[in-house]
Amino acid sequence: MSQAPLYAVAEGPDEGEAFYVKAADGVRLRLGLWRHEAAQGTVLLIPGRTEYIEKYGRAAGDLRLRGFATLVIDVRGQGLADRPLGDRLTGHVGNFAEYQLDIDAMLAFAQAQGLPQPFYLLSHSMGGCIALRSATRALPIRAVAFSAPMWGISMAAWMRPAAIAVSTASRWFGFEGKYAPGTGPKTYVLAQAFQGNTLTTDPEMWAYMRRQAEAQPDVTLGGPSLGWLNAALAECHALSSLPSPDLPCYTALGTAEKIVDVAPVHLRMARWPGAQFQPFIGAEHEVMMEGPAIRTAFFDQVAALFKANT
Repeated sequence: MSQAPLYAVAEGPDEGEAFYVKAADGVRLRLGLWRHEAAQGTVLLIPGRTEYIEKYGRAAGDLRLRGFATLVIDVRGQGLADRPLGDRLTGHVGNFAEYQLDIDAMLAFAQAQGLPQPFYLLSHSMGGCIALRSATRALPIRAVAFSAPMWGISMAAWMRPAAIAVSTASRWFGFEGKYAPGTGPKTYVLAQAFQGNTLTTDPEMWAYMRRQAEAQPDVTLGGPSLGWLNAALAECHALSSLPSPDLPCYTALGTAEKIVDVAPVHLRMARWPGAQFQPFIGAEHEVMMEGPAIRTAFFDQVAALFKANT
């Protein structure tokens, strides 16, 4: 473990700090920590694809106000974690099982640091895919909360067989590191105008994300690789056949969601005993990056779930 940068663009609570840790396979990860001396527990936050610790600085502030410490991870291939390809803007992973090594390292750090227990999982998008797998592994987690979990990838029905075929062929023929069709090295929040974006309806939070990308381009990421796409499709399919974990759960989803496939989310929530599902009318993909009313409602519900399971 060693100190790592934590950039001021996070706008998180005072005295945040970051550390480099290594996963069991030697990949270097970055962890961002916002302590809370009187914490009722620690939230382990797993970001989505392309994301980084600083994006959740304000979320750490929201959780602190509700009584929780927050630990955020740069999973492999993102933020300031090790990136596997020569083109560091390509989002790549060989297999989603690798991300579980990252979560193991995150939990080991939390335990070694004596962070307040219980531990809770909060995740967004791709992080929700990782977190669901983690929740099936009997880890020391008391409850889980999801924002727009990636339990399926939104695409036209006719595209899915082609995506599977092309991404699988990329592994056979050694071009799995190439960008998935229609994507490239551009970072979405810098390439896209606010008008027409698919992340948030809130201009202030859009500006927050854009400021971060402009100020610290080294933490940003472009499109996914064909290898990542293949691994993601395989993991979503594998998770779809698993029973829901025996853990309290809260899931939020915007009704204007366009990035993840919403059908697997509805199906999972319908068969998760006791789970709470909350659709946010008009919200897009980033529920935690929407306007103040939605963010307040989301974090209130997350905190209520976690406090009910201390």
